[in-house]
Amino acid sequence: MHTVTVVIFLGVLVSHTAARYTADWTSLDARPLPSWYDEAKVGIFIHWGVFSVPGFDSEWFWWHWQGQQPPDQKCVSYMSKNYPPGFSYPEFAPQFHAQFFNPEEWADIFKASGAKYVVLTAKHHEGFTNWGSPNSWNWNSVDNGPHRDLVGDLGEAVRNRSLHYGLYNSLYEWFHPLYLNDKKNQFKTQEFVLHKLLPELYNMVVRYRPELIWSDGDWEAPDTYWNSTQFLAWLYNDSPVKASDTIVTNDRWGAGCACKHGGYYNCQDKYTPGQLPKHKWEKCTSVDTFSWGYRRNMKMSELMNLSAIIEDLVHTVSMGGNYLLNVGPTPDGMIPAVFEERLRGVGDWLESNGEAIYASKPWRVQTENTTIPVWYTSKGLSVYAIMTAKPPKSTLQLLEPKTFTITKVTLLGNPTPLPWSPLHPNGGLTVLLPELPYTPAQAWTLRLDGIL
Repeated sequence: MHTVTVVIFLGVLVSHTAARYTADWTSLDARPLPSWYDEAKVGIFIHWGVFSVPGFDSEWFWWHWQGQQPPDQKCVSYMSKNYPPGFSYPEFAPQFHAQFFNPEEWADIFKASGAKYVVLTAKHHEGFTNWGSPNSWNWNSVDNGPHRDLVGDLGEAVRNRSLHYGLYNSLYEWFHPLYLNDKKNQFKTQEFVLHKLLPELYNMVVRYRPELIWSDGDWEAPDTYWNSTQFLAWLYNDSPVKASDTIVTNDRWGAGCACKHGGYYNCQDKYTPGQLPKHKWEKCTSVDTFSWGYRRNMKMSELMNLSAIIEDLVHTVSMGGNYLLNVGPTPDGMIPAVFEERLRGVGDWLESNGEAIYASKPWRVQTENTTIPVWYTSKGLSVYAIMTAKPPKSTLQLLEPKTFTITKVTLLGNPTPLPWSPLHPNGGLTVLLPELPYTPAQAWTLRLDGIL
């Protein structure tokens, strides 16, 4: 008995030691991705900050107005026509009132959308933090604007609904003097990293314990400037979120890291691979096709409609990706009604078709297009064929599945087996479809059992 105890103890010790990661990409990239993330499939992204106040152009308004050379004349004209001479961007912050922000209502909408995780901008490139960062004096949501902890309040509401909570953090800040000085020194100094970025990141993790860190704003400097590998080693080995082993990260940790290093890959905004990637990935996209942040002048024609969102989601999941759909709240703290309508529409579709999405895996074939687009997913022994357009006839031909006498076909939402017949001796089938129920999503799912 004593020997067995020693062996077990040594086994635990070895496994604990093996689980420690060193501050290099070879070690960090070998960390297994926590399973919750791949199973979740659908998330909500929220871009909210001082940029929501001007509500013009995009969340990059400050840079387009006063950073880039030459400045964007649309932004210059907008300011000259609507604000007094000499008005500065930080003067927008007191107008970021968030007076109607109700985290419970937001979390209800996100839950109703069918999403399994939520990612909020804790800090965008403007540097304003949506929490009381001790490293961002008077440029945070507790000292200025809303005078409340937006990150903490939303996190509590989201977690109370059993949703995973993630935080977006921009590594760089457009106009921070320490960053600009490091940039001037060709990133051979690290004053910004050591005195602003890293203390703030450590504080954010310890205080809020996110399950996902969505890093961004990395591209101007290498990961060695940001000290990314040291931060990630601490995050995986010794941080408060290490104990649960649920922390997930993306791939934006320095110039050249995207699609190469980190947890899952974003590669680029609105990334859509042409074939099945070998590494777990995520597509982030926005309901407003022109902006991630709120725009006061957005038009209906500039928004993704529900059927486009569902087709994009299905395409992404069939290719092994997660789908992170963004909305931009108003500076008053409201999710625009048209965004809420889209999110609830996604949830309605997932309520009937989520079996083909959540915890699914890519099938051996991802898509086919005989008469209409069909996207495949799989789970266990079942394969799902998702139609993203209504078939012109009452029959549907599927070329890829190999059928047997035990093959069974059903329409999700209707347990009655559908009649089918073999198409060719070596595979394929023709399915006799029922009257497809109306859905604004314009997508329906067939479940195929007993096929190869």
